[in-house]
Amino acid sequence: MSTATTVTSIPERLLLGSGPSPVPQRILDALATPTIGHLDPAFGALMDEVAAGLRAVFRTSNRVAIPISGTGSGGMDAMVVNFVRPGDRVVCGVHGLFGERMADALHRQGADVVRVEAPWGRAIPTESLVDAIAAGPTAAAFVVHGETSTGVAQPLDGIADACREQGALFLVDCVTSLSGHPLDLDAAGVDAAFSGTQKCLNVPPGLAPFTAGERALERVDGSSRSWYFDLSLVLGYWRDSESGGDGSAAPPRSYHHTAPINMVYALREGLALVSEEGLEARWARHATAHEALRRALAVLGLERLASADEALCPLLAVRPPQDIDEAAIRGALLRDHGIEISGGLGPLAGKLWRIGVMGVGATPEPQERLVGALATLLGRDADAALRELADGWSS
Repeated sequence: MSTATTVTSIPERLLLGSGPSPVPQRILDALATPTIGHLDPAFGALMDEVAAGLRAVFRTSNRVAIPISGTGSGGMDAMVVNFVRPGDRVVCGVHGLFGERMADALHRQGADVVRVEAPWGRAIPTESLVDAIAAGPTAAAFVVHGETSTGVAQPLDGIADACREQGALFLVDCVTSLSGHPLDLDAAGVDAAFSGTQKCLNVPPGLAPFTAGERALERVDGSSRSWYFDLSLVLGYWRDSESGGDGSAAPPRSYHHTAPINMVYALREGLALVSEEGLEARWARHATAHEALRRALAVLGLERLASADEALCPLLAVRPPQDIDEAAIRGALLRDHGIEISGGLGPLAGKLWRIGVMGVGATPEPQERLVGALATLLGRDADAALRELADGWSS
């Protein structure tokens, strides 16, 4: 007796939600490169390329710039378990879901969490963060640079100085902002940061770009409650393979875990695309794409949640018209047009659409598809909205 096997057909989608983002063919081709061993010398050389590429997009000279084997949330956990100890006083900025998640992770680590909050849709005043840090003794301060739940960019200026006065670490989530919004970790004085591959890098989810400076690494002592994310072990594997300064050969990489080989291939290709375009040119393109799409959606009656001076370029969060069923429109957009956008979260559930402006999604053609489809579903003037989109790109 034979049993039939049902194979689910995977539909083609235009991913313009909060992530994952569209994956270019070059990156898909890289994923299909034949797999080699995670301790193969050829893979070691590729690891060095990826580390150099991450330093460039993070704008850092940190020795440690690696992809954690896990999604962006894995990067968050790696940050917490390596740099925060039970009882530490940690200032945590909360103005959206991902600040809430970090506060939860810090509580689970046993930290004394001092929440500094702002309404969802606004950045946290820098002076509020600085005052909380100064009220120490403070071990660390954390902020979300690009809050994916609201489309708000958090200013980083001034926070590092306050941290240095307390001997505290400055920790940052840049999951959505990396390579799509101006970010210079060294200039901002950031001690450690994590990101995700599935946003502006246009690589599938599965790796968490991660970097840490020497001040942060001083806290790594092998006592982490996590074996998997313990940097004292991971860095025996993810380390430069160059020879020592005395000309001697570097010791072999230490086996820690089996890295997701093909995902690292994909990340290398994603970083190459950033390098070819130029990081600052990429930032400028995302800013242009964001503003062009904002103008077009305003014609359809959709207004941005964030203020102009706090808007996150790679994520446009807009309020849908009050007289529509927003979930039904999103469902029809996916079902009838093959386009994914994301709904609101937490207190903004049912009140917000979150639209990705990430990597190859931050270009005219996918935005034209989105604007045209939304105009049809909302019964609005598509020609007027598309003209505004074109004007935004040409201005």
